[in-house]
Amino acid sequence: MTDWDPRTNGTLRGFLIILAVAALITAAGRGGAIALGTFLLILRIAFIVVIAIVLFRLWRSRREEIAEWPLRARVVFYGAAALAFANVLANFFTTYPAGALEALVFFGVLGACAYALVRTWRDQHTYGY
Repeated sequence: MTDWDPRTNGTLRGFLIILAVAALITAAGRGGAIALGTFLLILRIAFIVVIAIVLFRLWRSRREEIAEWPLRARVVFYGAAALAFANVLANFFTTYPAGALEALVFFGVLGACAYALVRTWRDQHTYGY
């Protein structure tokens, strides 16, 4: 039998992690639903934290450049980012979106925020062309 190689294929490693989680939930028995709910809550929190860290690092590397933009562009850029963050937090802390209309509003707001962010970024990087 061979020793565990840390350079194992990423897909195989992912499937082994999924298998381990499934085994833990199955071993929990009737409490598996509670364990699954707790596990999914931890995953949701980790997802929000990872997104926040990535966005913070992107902002930190570009903040001097953004500070040189006109006031209107900065207000639109930061306002769209704050609205998108509030939209995601509302989705996290409530049962929203619960239906089709709420999901449409959720993705509509995210789309509008993404459009405002990208449009503002591109307007500030035209370089006179």
